[in-house]
This record gives sequence, structure tokens and C-alpha cells, in this order.
Amino acid sequence: GLEINLDGWGENPLSTLFTEELGAVVQVPASRRAAFADLIARHNLTHCAQRIGEVIAAPRIRVAKGGATLAEWSWETLFDAWWSTTHAMQRRRDEPASADEERDSARDFDAPGLQWRPSFDIDDDIAAPYIATGARPRVAILREQGVNGQVEMAAAFHRAGFEAVDVHMSDLLGDRRQLADFRGLVACGGFSYGDVLGAGRGWAVSVLDHPRLRDDFAAFFAREDSFTLGVCNGCQMLSSLKDLIPGAAHWPRFLRNRSEQYEARLVQVKVEESPSLFFAGMAGSLLPVVVAHGEGRAAFASEADREAANVCLRYSDAEGQPATRYPANPNGSPDGITGLASSDGRATILMPHPERVFRNAQLSWHPDMVGEASPWLRMFRNARVWCR
Repeated sequence: GLEINLDGWGENPLSTLFTEELGAVVQVPASRRAAFADLIARHNLTHCAQRIGEVIAAPRIRVAKGGATLAEWSWETLFDAWWSTTHAMQRRRDEPASADEERDSARDFDAPGLQWRPSFDIDDDIAAPYIATGARPRVAILREQGVNGQVEMAAAFHRAGFEAVDVHMSDLLGDRRQLADFRGLVACGGFSYGDVLGAGRGWAVSVLDHPRLRDDFAAFFAREDSFTLGVCNGCQMLSSLKDLIPGAAHWPRFLRNRSEQYEARLVQVKVEESPSLFFAGMAGSLLPVVVAHGEGRAAFASEADREAANVCLRYSDAEGQPATRYPANPNGSPDGITGLASSDGRATILMPHPERVFRNAQLSWHPDMVGEASPWLRMFRNARVWCR
């Protein structure tokens, strides 16, 4: 909570509170108060800087002047007033239950928040010995009209020791590139064909309805020395190619988010034990990651497929249990499922964007005292180790 004191604001503090002049509120730890005062003095701002209050443990906001309480509210009362308009609009615009769940989540002031619990040493560059050989396996960074995630994806694979090659679908159609020349194939995120045929569906059909391309993709997927990754739109596209991918028959389709909104936020996931080569040695990790999609809700053809699924990523709560409520589960996927692997682990699909957060500087939140590489770089390093 807050204790706000208006003693230094003159006889009419309301005129100051409602001024249109530029102002800022700065929270300073007691241990840094003297240093902050010195900073203010050095910039000749002492005359316009005032101590206005302090943070307290009690969940209330109290405003006082001359020792008398002018106003006092509980934290919940102010939150409800602040959130009420957003909640009312959200219930009318979006799926009402999701709006209620987001309000309840935001109102849980004791929630532990995002967790950062990697199960491995994030500073251990397991790919370094292979990079030192000078060999860089080639990975096709595949894109189609409307795809926009290829640059971050190429950067992540390059950092892990690959030669990342920009491959457009027109290159494959025109026979300027051949999948047989690559160890890896990565279908990137974005909005192929504007998602007008369903997210990733038009992209998949351009393969399925072209006999030579269909055969080329099937041959690549069948090669035991190849690996495949699909992220976001690439995940949706590859799920429609599952009949060509060995051990992927259980993969789901991805439908419109339960919230009925495009979801772009930082969420928490748990890495599950799975055959995926990308998540080797990462099981049990709880990590924040970016999502950005409108159709990410996994829908399995049958309960048997759901039970057979090789799940590698789930949306999770702070205890590592599958997230079932919005927005911790941003799309309504059953059991928080958001990443799956083929039975041999060579093909992996996931809706979140690890390539957008392989550096800690890309994350909107991370703990203090962490290095430059985020835990998500391990995914790409795992692929380099697998290639040997």
C-alpha cells in the first residue's frame, strides 16, 4: 500500500495534483535516498522535487495532510474502480468467462507471478565444442507470403552454430532450393496468406496440392538425419502436414483462441519430459516466453490422440501445474498443451516464440543478475549438439 503526505504541497494541493505540467513519481529504496537527493541537486531540481509518501505493507492507500486523513481506500476498492471499465468492455467484446478470469487473476495480489526456474545451467554453452570445429549445418528458414518471424529465427540458429538460409516457398516451387540440401527445416511465425483459409492452412495446402513439393517434404521428414521445427504459424502449418511426418499422427489442429482475441503477451510454460531433440535436458523448467497468435487452441481428433500426444510444452501456473484459466492459458488449450513432438523427437511444433526471447534483453521481464543468453537459447544449442 501507500501512505501519501501532502504537507509539502502548499495550501491547495489539488491545484498541483491536477496541473498539466510534466511530472513523475520516482520510488527510491531507503538505502539510495541520499544518492537520489544528490542527483536531484546536481541537476538543479531540488525546488521541484518533493517527498510525497512511502510504501507500506498494509494493502491500503491513505492520503493525509497536517496529520489528518483526507481519504483512505483499500487496495481492492481502488483496483475494482480502475478495472471496472476494462472488464465491462472486455465482457461485451470478448468471451465473457475469459474476461472474468483475467480480472480475478489480476485481483489476486498474493499471486507469485512469473517463475524463472531453469532445470539446467543457462550459461553452459553445450554447442561450443561443435561450433569450434568450424562446421555449420545448414538449416532452411522457411517462409511464405505474410510470414514475419524469419529474422529472429535465423539469428537464434546462427547463434547456436548453424548456417541459416533464407528459403521462400517460391524458391522450392521454382526448384531454386532443394530440401535435400539441408539438415534442418524451420517453419516460422507470422500470418501466411493472411490466415484467410485458417491459420497455416493455406501454406500447408500449397505443399499438399503440389505433387513434387509433397514428395520433397515427405522425403525430408523421413530422413533420419533431418530435424523440423514449427513455431506459431509454422506450428499450425506443420500440424496440417502431420500425415507426411513420421510419428505425428496424434498432433492436433489449432483453432481460434477461447478468448476470441489475438493474444500477445508474456506467459509461463513448463518444459515436459518428451522425445523432442530441442528440449533435451530441459524437462522441469518453468520459464517465461512470448506468445502472439489468434488461433492457438489445440483441438485433438480424439481423446486417444490427446492421451498419445508427446507434449513438450505446457502453459503452467507457479507450481508447475497445467494452467487451465485465462490468461495463464491464453488460448484455452486442454491441459495447457502448447508444444508437441513426433514420436522420435525429430519434429517439434509449438505456439510460443522462443526465437523472440533467446537473449535476455528481448524479455520484458527477467530476474536481476542474469547473463546475456536466456534459457531459450538452449533449445537451439540442443539442435546443434544433435547434429554433431
